[in-house]
Amino acid sequence: MATADRGRQVSGAARGVRVLDLSRVLAGPLCAQMLADHGAEVVKVEAPAGDETRRWGPPFVDEAETTSAYYQGLNRNKANVVLDLRTPPGREVLHDLIARADVVVENFKAGTMEGWGLGYESRLAREFPWLVYCRITGYGVDGPLGGLPGYDAVLQAYGGLMSLNGERDGDPLRVGVPIVDLTAAHQAFAGVLLALLERADSGRGQLVDVTLFDAVLSILHPHSATYLQSGQVPERTGAAHPTVAPYQVFRTKGQGRLFVAAASDAQFAALTEVLGRPHLAGDPRFRRNKDRVSRRAELLAELEPLFLRRDAGDLAEELAARGVPASPVHDLDGALSAPHTRHRAMVVQDGTYRGIGVPIKLSRSAAAPPRAPAAAGADTRRVLTGLGYSPERISALGRSGAFGPYSP
Repeated sequence: MATADRGRQVSGAARGVRVLDLSRVLAGPLCAQMLADHGAEVVKVEAPAGDETRRWGPPFVDEAETTSAYYQGLNRNKANVVLDLRTPPGREVLHDLIARADVVVENFKAGTMEGWGLGYESRLAREFPWLVYCRITGYGVDGPLGGLPGYDAVLQAYGGLMSLNGERDGDPLRVGVPIVDLTAAHQAFAGVLLALLERADSGRGQLVDVTLFDAVLSILHPHSATYLQSGQVPERTGAAHPTVAPYQVFRTKGQGRLFVAAASDAQFAALTEVLGRPHLAGDPRFRRNKDRVSRRAELLAELEPLFLRRDAGDLAEELAARGVPASPVHDLDGALSAPHTRHRAMVVQDGTYRGIGVPIKLSRSAAAPPRAPAAAGADTRRVLTGLGYSPERISALGRSGAFGPYSP
């Protein structure tokens, strides 16, 4: 057990909160998984065809190739129900599931729930005034782009993020992870918790309106702040910082790479001492950060040969000892097998399931133990029985097509 886990309770901070996860792909499922990680009771509803990410492999986690690693990383600790929401009986069951929920998370195409007669504004808010309803869309449901579907890479392009990523003379690049979806997931998680906090006072739920468009614009700092102040469109700087130097990746001895973030004059002075060129800190060209930024090419001409003489790991340790932030550039094997990763319990395991740990650690409320994603429909009968459905009614729903070809 990691040191951070000692003395914590078994139950999570979100225990007792019932969440209905109607979402698929990334932002919604991750938001619901984060709530489940902290003890919420989450029921995921999938169409008979399943969340499309189940097929986003290889790799798959089962021989039948019904669950991809991609899906597994976003859907642990959830019960699973299959419903064909294109059918009236399927929507009747959905209505009953909503009736017992505290929170609904959905990322359907805008207007889908309204088309099924289950719109939040038109029906659910009135019928279930306590309900916290989290709607995740690409651009929102109104405005010039309202209703358009949202795709992470498209939003990176439209929202300006792609223009900031890449080398100065190269093409704009997509960030190597779906950062817009991930950001939207965390904002949805925060929005749900804020709405639950407010509900504790007012007794009323509300709509949590999260869009990928808002998410991408919210993570453009410091470039957005700089542009809004100066009116100057920023240029790509690769791994370098636009307003701090040296703050970038350096090639080191062999094939190594080292990222150094000498963000203050004191850190720059310590860096030059470790590199054996302390006089550079007093050089009028590099004395202050603004000097180093304006003479970046001259600075790099002095520093780069010095880095090439040193081993990345050894140099990182020396710099850390002097208070200079630095790290070898790890691949995922290096990052996920690092001793500190184990110490922070950031890789968790349950039988054959392995996943990323819970990043939000509370001193008294432990996260839920990791549980591998359920097979599609594995909990349908149990969940419907919990709603008070008799075995006969469940069988009748099956004959009506409420579960598609699946039979619970």
